[in-house]
Amino acid sequence: MSMSQHLMGPGEIRDRLGGISRQRVYQITSDPTFPMPYDSLLMGKVWRIEDVESWILNHAHRRR
Repeated sequence: MSMSQHLMGPGEIRDRLGGISRQRVYQITSDPTFPMPYDSLLMGKVWRIEDVESWILNHAHRRR
């Protein structure tokens, strides 16, 4: 399995959270409780899927 299959960018985070707005994704990923990005690429920041999934499990009730 390649590393890219373990990463997600803002678009995937948006889809995973039910199609929220790009602005809301930015707000969520800027929150201090959100995991730090794994890397910053030319296309933007990317996060490890397991970190994002863990955050969602622990913060889903507060996301709106």
